[in-house]
Amino acid sequence: MRVIILKNAHEVARWSAYQITKKILKFNPTKEKPFVLGLPTGSTPLATYRELINLYNEGILSFENIVTFNMDEYVGLKPEDPQSYHYFMNENFFKHINIKKENINILDGCADDLEKECHDYEEKIKKAGGIQLFLGGVGEDGHIAFNEPGSSLSSHTRDKDLTYDTILANSRFFDNDIEKVPKSALTIGVGTLMDSKEVMILANGYKKARAVYHGVEAGVNHLWTISALQLHRRAVLVIDEMAASDIKVKTYRYFKEIEAKNLDLEKYKKYLIKDSKKS
Repeated sequence: MRVIILKNAHEVARWSAYQITKKILKFNPTKEKPFVLGLPTGSTPLATYRELINLYNEGILSFENIVTFNMDEYVGLKPEDPQSYHYFMNENFFKHINIKKENINILDGCADDLEKECHDYEEKIKKAGGIQLFLGGVGEDGHIAFNEPGSSLSSHTRDKDLTYDTILANSRFFDNDIEKVPKSALTIGVGTLMDSKEVMILANGYKKARAVYHGVEAGVNHLWTISALQLHRRAVLVIDEMAASDIKVKTYRYFKEIEAKNLDLEKYKKYLIKDSKKS
């Protein structure tokens, strides 16, 4: 696992957006061979989405041949509901870039048969050739997507009851009223995430420090689903200084040293501009 430690949330957003762009440019997607990108919702990736939009507006990145699969969706919320993840993604990302509508995939939380919806989603991912890169965030309790503590580390897309902690954390999007928060969601599984060719997880702030510790230093444990990343062949955890608070000083120094040459954001962007002209 790579661990990228940056100063603050703004740098996390820039680095993650640059890394995604680098992977897409290197892949050089076409209509016949699109780049398949997994995406999250929540507050953490918002800044990354803004950086990707900036890169698109600057002509460095195109989403014309990108296919996306989102991690999750609330059960019972229609796509036009302002709190649905369909709405979130469109307002915060999709409507600002040149992605084709038919290339956007989000679970339907209002499907008549939720089990079939989840099965078909997995099959659609396989038909697309699998996820090249899955971007995600992590909850304070270490959950990735809606794979709450205790989730099977081999799980695939399914419906999942949400814990009280997750409902409480998400109530900020529902007028701080936990009664308004859906009690279940459709979510990709830990196994779905692990099937991706690469995984990038973002974490900002001290509240995420314990989750980062379990993801990096503690053992693999289904009570902290982020820990499954330790078993992935190409996983990168992108965090800020506050989120690194609970890891050992020796661990912190190790990752800062081995990634030192990869942390110059200005140089990274110049590389992307140069690379985009070759595409």
